[in-house]
Amino acid sequence: MFSSLARHYATSRAYQFYQLTKPRVVSLIVFTAVIGMFLATPGMVPPHVLIAATLGIALTAGAAAAVNCLVEQKIDAVMARTRRRPLPSGRLTSFQTLIFAGAVGGIGLAILYHWVSALTMWLTLATFVGYAIVYTVILKPMTPQNIVIGGASGAMPPVLGWTAVTGEISADALLLFLIIFAWTPPHFWALALYRKHEYARAGIPMLPVTHGDKFTRLHVLLYTIILFACTMAPFATRMSGLIYLASAIVLGVVFLHYAVRIWVAYSDRLARETFRYSIFYLTALFAALLVDHYFRF
Repeated sequence: MFSSLARHYATSRAYQFYQLTKPRVVSLIVFTAVIGMFLATPGMVPPHVLIAATLGIALTAGAAAAVNCLVEQKIDAVMARTRRRPLPSGRLTSFQTLIFAGAVGGIGLAILYHWVSALTMWLTLATFVGYAIVYTVILKPMTPQNIVIGGASGAMPPVLGWTAVTGEISADALLLFLIIFAWTPPHFWALALYRKHEYARAGIPMLPVTHGDKFTRLHVLLYTIILFACTMAPFATRMSGLIYLASAIVLGVVFLHYAVRIWVAYSDRLARETFRYSIFYLTALFAALLVDHYFRF
């Protein structure tokens, strides 16, 4: 009975709309935003702010993902990892996606404006435009530095969470932004390395396509070194303590190990492992920040 219900839901219209929001990507966005909320206050986040900000950011991020799917549907159709998405597979239409993105995004922004703060709403809207328009429409098809420049939008969630609680942007919030900004290139270039033929076929100028594997592998290593240095900043500024420092060092050394191996002995399997680890890395790093915030030595 339960298996038949699961199969029915997997083929339902509601599930297709849910898939448009890229739930795995949005879950990481929301996670870092929530961590930003907790780090912004020495106590607990007011429940109404926590609920409203989480919901508003999640809905707006989901709408941005849907716009991304709308714009890139022809590209998605020729790439193995994306061709089963609702638009290239024909399960949803462009018009349905546009209406869905407008409605979900509008509700998300309205929640932020009325129950959180105008600053958080405007910053979230700017993040939406940065990802759905600037990155997706302009940067991604034009420059191999799309990930570096467009990474600013992906790095905003903890700042949004911070402003939801404090009503202002602080230096500590910008440190969280910097960490994700530095994390984005090695994360995505690891994916691009083992998907380069698909990106080339789709006409997307990712770094391995335009500059080759060796150049990209070197930049994965260089940006991982930059990332490691950035993750030391919260401890250096006394934003965090020893729990975070130990976690950042251990997680960073493992990431550096992957990056060095990619540089000296590349394989597609290693690039896949690095990409998967990078997701775990960011999740664990922000979890360590949260634990350290409440149990600091």
